[in-house]
Amino acid sequence: MSDRYPILDFDSDRPAVAEPSKLIARNEAMPEHCVLCFFQSAIDALLARKQITLITNLRSEMGHHPVYLLNDSEPPVALFQPGIGAPLAAALFEELIALGGTKFIACGTAGVLDSFISAGRLLIPVEAVRDEGTSYHYVPPGEEVHPSANALRAIEATLTSAKASFQKVKTWTTDGIYRETSGKIEKRKSSGCSCVDMEASALFAVAEFRGVEFGQVLLAADDAGGESWDPRGCFGMGGEKEKALQMAIEACKLI
Repeated sequence: MSDRYPILDFDSDRPAVAEPSKLIARNEAMPEHCVLCFFQSAIDALLARKQITLITNLRSEMGHHPVYLLNDSEPPVALFQPGIGAPLAAALFEELIALGGTKFIACGTAGVLDSFISAGRLLIPVEAVRDEGTSYHYVPPGEEVHPSANALRAIEATLTSAKASFQKVKTWTTDGIYRETSGKIEKRKSSGCSCVDMEASALFAVAEFRGVEFGQVLLAADDAGGESWDPRGCFGMGGEKEKALQMAIEACKLI
């Protein structure tokens, strides 16, 4: 089958020709705890309040990707915006690991497939359907991949302690944001998916391959489960995004 479909041609050989640890030098200022935050507005708010300090910059053809340190945090926690979509986020995640990170929590948004999930609700993905390409280069072909148990426990403990309303979900990770057809949505819903995102399964797979801790908090945003797409204010939600980031930071400290 792998001869016909290259996506199924998994190769576990190490190291790769371009190995992150050989290209990215370990940085002594990089803590082992790190939050991947997809909310640029929340990071900008911390910058404006002078609550984060630059550690270093990762680089791509898009330019600089700053790695920040949260000021006055114990234990120390790094903060990073990993871009959008599985390939970029996974590549930058690899480089954060090479810098010295070992314990990660991500926070981002997800489109809901169940219209009864209100915008702003916190979701904890306990499994992710692998409908993207990146994960197939890190773990053998399969339908789903999972977060690490320690990270998942830390997220649940943090949200429970904060008395935050949350829901454990199965998420559908896809590369094709403009190919979420009614047929595919119904198929994913019938398999138990409650939401859709663009990075979770890839990041879960990278973490499993590299042997680091990783979990994710998703903020319910747009609604993709109806007859037509409903943005539900997904490009705003500034306050909710800042709160989700704080939850991710506190969870990361517990790993």
